[in-house]
Amino acid sequence: MFQTALCKRLSIEFPIVQAGMAGGPTTPELVAAVSNHGGLGTIGAGYMTVEALEVAIKRIRQLTDRPFAVNLFCTDWACDYSRLEEVKPVLDQIRANLGLGNLEEVPAGRDMFRDKFDLLLKERVPVFSSAFGLLAKHDVERLKEFGILWTAMVTTVGEAQEAEQQGADVIVAQGSDAGGHRGTFSVDEKKDGANIGTFSLVPQIVDHVQVPVVAAGGVVDGRGLVAALALGAAGVQMGTRFLLTKEAGTASYYRKALLTSTEEDTVLTRAFSGRPARGIDNEFINQFETSGVEPLPFPAQNHLTSTIRKEAGRQQKQEYSSLWSGQGLRLLQRDGEEAGAVVAQLMNEAKSIWRGWNKTAQDPL
Repeated sequence: MFQTALCKRLSIEFPIVQAGMAGGPTTPELVAAVSNHGGLGTIGAGYMTVEALEVAIKRIRQLTDRPFAVNLFCTDWACDYSRLEEVKPVLDQIRANLGLGNLEEVPAGRDMFRDKFDLLLKERVPVFSSAFGLLAKHDVERLKEFGILWTAMVTTVGEAQEAEQQGADVIVAQGSDAGGHRGTFSVDEKKDGANIGTFSLVPQIVDHVQVPVVAAGGVVDGRGLVAALALGAAGVQMGTRFLLTKEAGTASYYRKALLTSTEEDTVLTRAFSGRPARGIDNEFINQFETSGVEPLPFPAQNHLTSTIRKEAGRQQKQEYSSLWSGQGLRLLQRDGEEAGAVVAQLMNEAKSIWRGWNKTAQDPL
């Protein structure tokens, strides 16, 4: 049962994908550990420099010879600061709470997607993972030329169909209960993106595409894996559960927040980056959103809040940090587990459930 179409397509043992969470949690050690234990580890490289990504890829290859993925953002990186004077007073007030002076310089954003994508081709990374949009057709052709598989994150049936038509090998169906940024292609009309629950979204996408579908959002244990497979998914993608692993680069205050919060504590916000993302509610979000000021679009807002997030991390202040998390928080049990042990536990739970069904199943008719 557990050797699904996803396993065959990606050459992995178990239908488990570790989400590519940008910003530091997905260390080479975490990625390699998941891959070494039968899943697909993913490095979240959306904010990394080309140089840092190259170092990470080489390190992963020192630690594993199994398939792994690199996730990049397929979106417009041009910064729109036209409403800076509206946003600046709100951010300056938050900066003052951390002992930072007023924002004086506008950070210069640099689109490194092309250089990083070229690096993936050069390094022949086994799997390319996309978010926020799709690759251009000529880039898809280049992936195929180098034998690289493509997993595309989507949030609607329409996006899934677009991804399949564009050549995606695997569709990642991201439900609204997922932590971190929504993978919605465009947030121009729906500023909070599409918000369809994982277990409503998955079977609808499965019914409309031919490639393997991965369920992402709210899956934390073996029950979620079995439920996703029952709905037609070929596997699951998990982020929040891996944030607490020994190998993850998750700060101590972030780990504590994950273990002390509940399903009611997460909110969808654009305050940190300008793009909708789910995280644990805190003072930064409350202060920005009660101001009534609209955040700048991504990535301008993300650049403006970068210093705040870094200083909050330095001071270990979770109230001003972006604490991305899914809604399955009560299912988190402990901090510091090894990633390999998490993969093994997930599979043992799923197998136990499946065996139990087979023993007690009766013909309902």
